[in-house]
Amino acid sequence: MKRISILIADDEEEIADLIAIHLEKEGYHVIKVHDGQEAIHVIQTQSIDLLILDIMMPKMDGYEVTHQIREQYNMPIIFLSAKTSDFDKVHGLVIGADDYMTKPFTPIELVARVNAQLRRFMKLNQPKVDNKTILEYGGIVINPDQRTVLLYGENIELTPKEFDILYLLASHPKKVYSVENIFQQVWGDAYFEGGNTVMVHIRTLRKKLGEDKRKNKLTKTVWGVGYTFNG
Repeated sequence: MKRISILIADDEEEIADLIAIHLEKEGYHVIKVHDGQEAIHVIQTQSIDLLILDIMMPKMDGYEVTHQIREQYNMPIIFLSAKTSDFDKVHGLVIGADDYMTKPFTPIELVARVNAQLRRFMKLNQPKVDNKTILEYGGIVINPDQRTVLLYGENIELTPKEFDILYLLASHPKKVYSVENIFQQVWGDAYFEGGNTVMVHIRTLRKKLGEDKRKNKLTKTVWGVGYTFNG
């Protein structure tokens, strides 16, 4: 069985070493780098299953690293940063991170989040016996096997979470999903403070789908309840 490899990109060597000790106890293979460019190089040349990424690093910050990774790779990304504002957290999630932890942190919690992200990723990427249904509604085509979205023939680039939200809603048109239910099904975690995360992802999803220009909206807000797909 292939040993799971985790890349830690953090310019604070003491923090990287501390994380590595706890992850290696869990049986993971750990690689450490200390700047963004080196992180990109490792991902392009080695098989990496999950990335723990600092934001403020030399040569290339974590935001740019994430942007470049998401153009080709779908591995889980956990931001671990001293930037604690809601804007930084939301921005990190919107550009493609799967989780965001702030420093100082407890290694045990970080390991738990790593385990949760890997379980979810492995489950989502297991070979399927039956292909999911390609969904088509009024100009939009959602292909779950290729994870592509076409809107009137034009390819719409979505992050993994944006795609999962869209497919969840479109799979059951007219059904209203609460914010809590969306968070639990897409992120796979118990709902605590995920409401803002869901709303931000839906807002960016709507923007990419051109909802501000569409007369008949694809996604609809049911005030006080949640969201539904208007297919």
